[in-house]
Parts: sequence; structure tokens; C-alpha cells
Amino acid sequence: MTTSLPTMRAAVLDAAGQPFRITELTRPVPTEGQVLVRIHAAGVNPLDTKIRAGQAAHAQQPLPSVLGMDLAGVVEAFGPGVKKFRRGDEVYGLAGGIGGLQGTLAEYTAVGADLLALKPHNLSMREAAGIPLVFITAWEGLVDRAKTQAGQTVLVHGGAGGVGHMAVQLAHSLGARVFATGSPAQAETIRRLGGTPIDYTTASVDDYVAQHTAGEGFDVVYDTVGGAVLDASFSAARRYGGHVVSCLGWGTHKLAPLSFRAATYSGVFTLLPMITGRGRAHHGEILEAASRLAEAGRLLPLMDARRFTLAQATSAHEAIEAGNAQGRIVVDIVA
Repeated sequence: MTTSLPTMRAAVLDAAGQPFRITELTRPVPTEGQVLVRIHAAGVNPLDTKIRAGQAAHAQQPLPSVLGMDLAGVVEAFGPGVKKFRRGDEVYGLAGGIGGLQGTLAEYTAVGADLLALKPHNLSMREAAGIPLVFITAWEGLVDRAKTQAGQTVLVHGGAGGVGHMAVQLAHSLGARVFATGSPAQAETIRRLGGTPIDYTTASVDDYVAQHTAGEGFDVVYDTVGGAVLDASFSAARRYGGHVVSCLGWGTHKLAPLSFRAATYSGVFTLLPMITGRGRAHHGEILEAASRLAEAGRLLPLMDARRFTLAQATSAHEAIEAGNAQGRIVVDIVA
């Protein structure tokens, strides 16, 4: 007698640049160190859209494949060696979508337990799914690289964006004096997050360095925009000990302005643990810290009001590509 294996619905990308195909796949079975998560919500990031378009050489995913990196859901089962979670635990994490790891645009995934943390109890599944990639990226820059301390001045470029709005809240929670660039329309959002807004459309680097640091520069500058903004960051760092961090250091840049200020630079590549298999437990630890901040009322993701189902995964990607998202875009996997 043949017993059919359990299946799940998933959004599969067959070729770069194509719409997702909604289909039934065999439900994964957790192996050593893995948990089976029933996914309730999957965050969508700009990087996800680049992977779908075949434009992310640093984040390859063999096709056909299930894409999606962020998830929030419930532990359904676990493989040998998992002691961190129990069945029924609500969890979230940066879980897949690159390097051959199944993505999160599916009803289930088997994911390494060390990549996950317990979901903040005061956030919805949708809100939790909007946190992992952007918060981990903010943490790796501000904490792991820059060693941000209370009392320091921190400048976040793109303070109302995905990584930026997490960085503003994190720096504020660390006791730093936080400043963030944004448009005039984003000024109130930046204030609400704990930062002092800087209108990038009118203020020059010299202007805001003079106004907010008496010309000395910021202790930490986090560039989440890249390109010319990273070049500007080098001129905004504090003389003797300032540190610039960027998660988008793709271009060709002159380091002389940084050297002339006796400042330093670090890059952030959040995907490395998923690609190499090394350092994954640190991602879980970072998300545990995020949960503590969220539960203390010090961290909240900005959420776009639009709702997308799994069948509308392509539309969710198109919303990101249109560049008009007002917060995090999330796909609801469980209605």
C-alpha cells in the first residue's frame, strides 16, 4: 500500500524575472538540528526582488526554487538534537531563500534551530516577519562592527528605510544620540523612532556636521543607502576614532576622506552565515535581543498597510520594486 507524503503550497520561481508559480510541494522533514515551522507570515525585502530578477550575484539561489528570507510561524516538529524549542512555540528568523536553503514563501520549512528565536509576544506574526533581515543587519553594523556605546553620536543614512528604521531604534536603545537623514515627509517618523531628522534634500554634509557635532563629526555613521551617500559618510565621521559602517558598499569609493579624519570603515554582509553555515547561532542570539527590545516597547517595525496572500507573492515583489512601500511588506501565508 502506497502512502502519499504530506504536501504544502509554495510560491516557486522557475526562472529569473518570471512570476511565481503557486504549486504543491512535498512538505519538508526536519533533520538533525532543524525544526519544522508552519509559516504564518513571510517578510519581503528589496534583496528578495533582486534575487528573483537574477541581479544578486552575492545571494545566489539555484532555480527552480522557493524564495523568501524572513519568516514568523509556529514550531510543528523538530529533528534530533533540538533542545531550544518545543512544539507550538511561536518563532521568527532569517531562514532561507539563498544558497540552496528553501525560502519562506511556503506553508512549511525545515530550518536550522540556531537561526530562529522566540517571537516577541507583543507583536503579531506579520510584524515579527518584518524584523529579521533588517534588524540583524542593523545589529551587525552598530553592535558587532562599530561597538556603539551610550552617549555617542550616531548618524543613520536612510533612517526611515528598512535597515535604517531598525538602526535608529537600536542606537536609541543603546543610549546613543541618534540623527538620521530622510525626506521632509519622513521627519516625524524619524522623531517617533528616537532620532533627530536631517533633511537630506537641503542640508549638506558640512551643514549637519557643524550643526550637530560642532564640526567634529559623528562617532558612528551607518550608511544604508550606498553610492554617493557612502562617500558622504566618510566626510561625516568623527576625527580620531569615528567609524563608518555600510550594508551597501558596492561602488568604487575614495577612502582618503576617511583616512584624513583618522576614522575607520566596516562592511556588513548579513547573509554570510546562511551561505557558509558558519556563525548561524549568532543570528538567533541577535533575534533574542530583538525580542527583548520589542517586548520592552523599544522596537517596532514600520508596516505597509497593504496585505498580500501567498497567491499574490508576485504582487508583493512588485510593490517593493515600485519603490512606494510605506514600511515593511509582508506576505500572509496563513489567513
